[in-house]
Amino acid sequence: MRPSLLHFPGDEVLDKVQQRVGVEPQPLSTPPPGSGLQTIMGERGLPGIGKSLRMIRDPEALMRDMHAKYGDIFWSHSFGVRIVSAVGPDAVQEVLQNKGKVFSQEGWVYFIGPFFTRGLMLLDGQEHLNHRRIMQEAFARPRLEAYQSQIQDIIGRAVPSWPTDEPMPMYPAVKQLSLDVATEIFMGAEPSDETHALTQAFIDTVRAGTGLIRTPVPLLRTRWNKGLAGRRRLDEYFRRLIPAKRASSDNDLFAALCHVKTDDGMKFTDDDVVNHMIFLMMAAHDTSTITATAMTYYLAKHPEWQDKARAESRALGTDRPTIDQLDSLTTLDLIFKEAMRLVAPVPALMRRTTQDTELLGHFIPKGTIVNVVPGATHMLGDHWINADDFDPLRHADPRNEHKSHRFGYIPFGGGAHKCIGMAFGTNEVKALLHTMLTTYTFEIPDHYEIEWDHTSLVVPTDDFPVTLRRL
Repeated sequence: MRPSLLHFPGDEVLDKVQQRVGVEPQPLSTPPPGSGLQTIMGERGLPGIGKSLRMIRDPEALMRDMHAKYGDIFWSHSFGVRIVSAVGPDAVQEVLQNKGKVFSQEGWVYFIGPFFTRGLMLLDGQEHLNHRRIMQEAFARPRLEAYQSQIQDIIGRAVPSWPTDEPMPMYPAVKQLSLDVATEIFMGAEPSDETHALTQAFIDTVRAGTGLIRTPVPLLRTRWNKGLAGRRRLDEYFRRLIPAKRASSDNDLFAALCHVKTDDGMKFTDDDVVNHMIFLMMAAHDTSTITATAMTYYLAKHPEWQDKARAESRALGTDRPTIDQLDSLTTLDLIFKEAMRLVAPVPALMRRTTQDTELLGHFIPKGTIVNVVPGATHMLGDHWINADDFDPLRHADPRNEHKSHRFGYIPFGGGAHKCIGMAFGTNEVKALLHTMLTTYTFEIPDHYEIEWDHTSLVVPTDDFPVTLRRL
């Protein structure tokens, strides 16, 4: 797989500068005397911006370079702060299991706090568990089965209408479909011009977290300013609808958040409802879009796998498969797992230390941001054979490379904050690909290689043009 690059004017000059400036190994912090802990080594990068541009342009290559120099734990200066990266399964396990309760979700607050205020992913401790317990009701098996019928309705309306016999931009088509799924199922609303217009607000809030200018600047259209404007628009939209939802008997997630009350009388305030809806709507459609796009790319790139997956889907004999039927599509499941290994839908899992602590014998001071890197972990573990290759069979018996270490394969995260919508998203993506496979063949030029923009969540730089041929 070709490294992903964003091309800017002066790339060659920038690469040469980055190879020579700020690459001297430096310690993160001196361990306390007598602690026996090791110092985490890393690099500061370019003056002022550190490694920020490399993190945006080609994080996979950066992680590989740093791992080769320093091992599974290293630090760099990016986006105005020192960040410790953990890429090995053992280090990932310690951070995500968080047995000492020292790795808090405050790491997310630094990047997306102003835009996803108090979303589920930003909460810690008992408060997180309480909120998660309430939301979990929306993702219980009976609800997932009810959702699946709605998902099939939306897919059945959209996919057959896609243009054929000429390249079409696949990423925005899938993104709009996924947003329609989230709109109908989470909000109980029909997609409309207004809901479609929210797409840009979600894009702006997500991209703002990696802005180099990290404070409001009047009159400038910086990522940070656009993110704040997007947040205001989303806040106004959901807050306006709350009174009607509180008065309704609707059965969607929005209404459930408005109505739910625990046995001890806890219920969500309007602020809680708005915060959770913005976060869940973003998470529900962005990660599904990324995975479905990556799967389409690899199926088009490897037509032998496309043919095999199509044969299994057609053998079901239905265009409205149940969850159990989707689970029976072995080939599609292998491709799903491999696509998420090669293109992790969430490229970073951010934490912040609440006190001085250690990670695999390395000293980390209080207040340090720690970045668990799923994509790098999926590529650098010793248990992956020819890790750069697209090889779905690595997830099948007898190899089962994804099971070699409990935290060696983490597309949905892990620990107490493992993705709450994991089953929902999996079912949605598989249902979409099943319909695509039984409706079309998909083609790309032999020489085509997808290129990913890593500015925030990964996005194909060219919207991924693919040609559909109706069966």
